[in-house]
Amino acid sequence: MASFASLENVGIGHEIEPNASPVGSIDTNTTPDTEFSPPESPFQDIGPPKDKRQLARKKLSTLTQEEKVSLLSAADFWRTKAIPSKNIPAVKTSDGPNGARGGIFVGGTKAALFPCGISLAATWNKDLLYKVGQHLAEEAKARSANILLAPTVCMHRHPLGGRNFESFSEDPLLTGKLAAQYIRGLQERGVAATIKHFVGNEQETNRLTIDSKIAERPLREIYLRPFEIAVREAKPWAIMSSYNLVNGVHADMNMHTLRDVLRREWEYDGAVVSDWGGMNSTVASLKAGCDVEFPFSTKWRFEKILEALKEGEITQGDIDRAAENVLTLVERTKGSDMSPEPEEREDDRQEMRDLIREAGVQGLTLLKNQGGLLPINRKTAKVAVIGPNANRAIAGGGGSASLNPYYNTLPLESIRKAAEQEVSYAMGCHIYKWLPVASPYCTDKDGKPGVTIEWYKGDKFSGEPVVTQRRVNTDLFLWDSAPLPQVGAEWSAIATTHITASTAGKHTVSFMSVGPGRLYVDGKLALDLWDWTEEGEAMFDGSIDYLVDVQMEAGKAVELRVEMTNELRPVAKQKQFNMTHKYGGCRIGFKEEDQVDYLEEAVNAAREADVAVVIVGLDAEWESEGYDRQTMDLPSDGSQDRLIGAVVKANPRTVVVNQSGSPVTMPWADKVPAILQAWYQGQEAGNALADVLFGIKSPSGKLPCTFPKRLEDTPAYHNWPGENLEVNYGEGLYIGYRHYDRVKVEPLFPFGHGLSYTEFEYGRPSLSSKVLGMGGGSIELIVGITNVGEVEGSETVQIYVRDEKSRLPRPEKELVAFEKVTLEPQETKHLRIDIDKYAVGYYDTSIQRWIAEEGRFHVLVGASAADIKWSVPFEVKESFTWVF
Repeated sequence: MASFASLENVGIGHEIEPNASPVGSIDTNTTPDTEFSPPESPFQDIGPPKDKRQLARKKLSTLTQEEKVSLLSAADFWRTKAIPSKNIPAVKTSDGPNGARGGIFVGGTKAALFPCGISLAATWNKDLLYKVGQHLAEEAKARSANILLAPTVCMHRHPLGGRNFESFSEDPLLTGKLAAQYIRGLQERGVAATIKHFVGNEQETNRLTIDSKIAERPLREIYLRPFEIAVREAKPWAIMSSYNLVNGVHADMNMHTLRDVLRREWEYDGAVVSDWGGMNSTVASLKAGCDVEFPFSTKWRFEKILEALKEGEITQGDIDRAAENVLTLVERTKGSDMSPEPEEREDDRQEMRDLIREAGVQGLTLLKNQGGLLPINRKTAKVAVIGPNANRAIAGGGGSASLNPYYNTLPLESIRKAAEQEVSYAMGCHIYKWLPVASPYCTDKDGKPGVTIEWYKGDKFSGEPVVTQRRVNTDLFLWDSAPLPQVGAEWSAIATTHITASTAGKHTVSFMSVGPGRLYVDGKLALDLWDWTEEGEAMFDGSIDYLVDVQMEAGKAVELRVEMTNELRPVAKQKQFNMTHKYGGCRIGFKEEDQVDYLEEAVNAAREADVAVVIVGLDAEWESEGYDRQTMDLPSDGSQDRLIGAVVKANPRTVVVNQSGSPVTMPWADKVPAILQAWYQGQEAGNALADVLFGIKSPSGKLPCTFPKRLEDTPAYHNWPGENLEVNYGEGLYIGYRHYDRVKVEPLFPFGHGLSYTEFEYGRPSLSSKVLGMGGGSIELIVGITNVGEVEGSETVQIYVRDEKSRLPRPEKELVAFEKVTLEPQETKHLRIDIDKYAVGYYDTSIQRWIAEEGRFHVLVGASAADIKWSVPFEVKESFTWVF
C-alpha cells in the first residue's frame, strides 16, 4: 500500500474521494514495503507475557506527537499504521463474520465459508459458537490478519433488513450470549474480535445518513444489550461504530453511547474503530472515543487533529487516550512482532469442514412436518429435486460478509450422493435480480477465460494504456482493485471480452455502470450510460441494470466492449459530496434465451417422484449489505409461489426448503406438509441439507426470529424505513416476540420454534430458592428433559421470565437463558440454569440505573415463545439497582 507521499503523487485532493480504490489494493496479499508495514525489523518480542495496556503505555511514552496522531488513522484499506523505529508493527483486519476473506473483496484467497449469523443463531448452541470462533481465528491467521471484523449483533428489527442474515436474532440475550462465545473462541487464539455495529444500525436504507431515534429504555434493553453482554462476558478487544446517527448524533461521535455508556458505565478496555468511511468529524469523534479511522483517509485526522489541539478544541489527553487504545490493540494481537507480513494462504482442514457441516445441520430448522413426511427413506424413495436454488450454491448473503469459498456443495449434488434411488431435477423458474455474470461465456483478447482491461491515466482515454490486466469475472466493481499508483486518482479504462453462446437465439446482455459507461456490441453502441441518473441497488453505488437483446448464433463469438471512467455519477452527487471522482467499474451479465417451459418440466418431475423437494428462497443479490429488501415475498413476481403451488398439486408429498436469511411470506404454508428453513449455510450447505432430509442427522434448529404471516403484522411496519433521513423506533421495547405477545397476533411460526425427528418430554422444574437475593446472588433452576422418541436428537430448552407487576410497562415475557442438550432415545438429562439479577431487571430512566423491583416473578420453561411447558414462581423481596 502507498505512503502518504505516494497518495499525494497520484493527485488525491479535497475534490476526490481518497478511498475510491485503495492505492495498491490490486495486490493486498503481500506485505507493502512502506513505512506502514516494514518488511523486516531488528526488534523481537522476547520474554514472558506482560500486561498489554502497560506495554502500550510504555511505548506511547516514546512517541512524538506526530507519531501518536498517525496511529489514529489507518495506513491503508485494511491495516493500522506501523512505526518501525518504535517497535510498533501494523496489524491487519479482515472482513467476517462468517469467514475470514482477506484483502481482496471479489475473487481473493480462498477461505472457509461458515454458515451466516442467523443460521449460527438458529443452532442456539453456545459451545458450537465458541468452536466456530476458534476456527475463524485460524482462518484469520491464514489470511495474515490479526483482527476479524465480526461478529455482527444488530437487532432484527424488521424482516426486510438487508443484513439480517449477517446478524443473529431479534432477541438481545440470545444475540449477546452467542456473540460472547464466538468472541471468546476468537480471542483465546490471539485474534481480535470487532463486535459491530455500535449502535442502532438496523437498516441499510440511507445507512450513512439515517438518524435512528431510539428512546433510552429500548436503547438500553434491546439495542445496547448484546454489546453489554459481550463486553461483560468476553471483553472484545475492538468495537466498530456504526454509520448511522443515534438520536441526532453520528455513532462515531456520540458522547452518550461511546463515552457515557461504553467507556464509563461498562468500563470498556478495548479500541473503538470506525466503520469503513464512517468517520464524521475531527474533534467530536476523538473526544467521544472513536480511536482509529478506517480506511486510510486525510479527511478528518492527521494535521486537523494537531490544529484542533493548537486551537484548544481537544486536549493532549484525548490524543494519548486514543493512541494508547490503538497500541493496546496492537499489543494484544501482534505485540512487537516486526517480522514481514506473510502472504495470504489457504488452510482447508477436514476438522473445519466437519464443524461447518455440523453447524449447518444444527441450524437447519424444521418448521412443519405433517404426517412425518421427513425424513425421506433414501433406500426406497424416488426424489424430484426442484427449484431455482436446487442446483446453485446459495451459501451466503451479499456484501462484506461474502468471500471466495474453498468449495461449495450444491443441494442437488449432495442429495444425489446420499440417495440410493433415482433423483430427478427441474429448475422450475428463474429468480434473477440481475442476470448472472457473463464470465462463464467470456474469453479475453488472447482467448483465455475472462476480460481484458486496458487502463489509462486520466479520465479521457488519452495516450497508450499504462496497465493491461485480465480479470476472470465480469463483475467489475473496481472500488478495491483499481491500479491507482499507475493510473492516478482519475482514470479511464476499456474492458473487452468475447461472449460465445451455446445455443442460437435472442439472448440478453445486461450492463450496470458505476461511473460513466458505454457498452458496444460488435463495435456498435448498444447502451449509453455516460450520464445515468437512476440508481440501482448495488452495494457500492451504481446505475440500475439495463438489458439489451442480442441475436446470436451457437458457437460464434460476439465482442463486448465497455468504455468507463471513475467520474462520480449521478453528476448531482459531485456537488453533494464535494468530489468529482470515486469508484468506477461495471457489471456485465448474460442469459441465453429459455428453450423450455420450466414450470411444466417441474410438474412432470414431481408427478413421477415419490417425494418432491422444492428448494426456493433468496440469494446474495436479493439479500445484501447496502440495501434493504422491498418485500417479504419470495422473488420474483410470484414465480416461486406458483411453482410450489403447482408441485404440491401434482405431488402432495412435497417438502419445501427455503433458503433465506430472514422471514419470507409463505402463502402455501397450509398446503405443504413439510417446510424446512435452510438459511445460508456456507460451503457445506448441500451436505448439511442432505443429512437432514434423509435422517442421517435429526434437525435441531430453532427460529432466532419470528416468522410473521404478513408484513403488516410486524412491529416496525409503521416506522420503516423512516422519512426525511429519520427513522423512529416507535415500537419501543416491543420488537420480535415481545410485540406478538403484546398485541396478541399469532405469527406464522413463533420465535424459538423448531421441530425434531424425535419427541422430548419436559419434567416439572424446581428452584433452589423461592427468593432472589440482592446484588450478585442467583437461583438455580433444575429441569429434566427426556428423549421419548426412537432416534437421537437435540433440544433447546428456553427460559423466559415474566414480571407479575411492575411500576413501568414490561413485555409479557423475556428470554433470560437457554441450554441445548443432546439425548439418546429414552435418555434423561437434568439441566441446571442460573437465574440472576439480569433476568429480572429493567432500565429505569428516572434513576438512570437497572432495577430489580420488589415483587413476584415467574420462570417460564418452554420449547418456543409460544410453547411454554411449565411456570414456577419466585420473589424479589426488596428492590435493588445496579449500573453494569
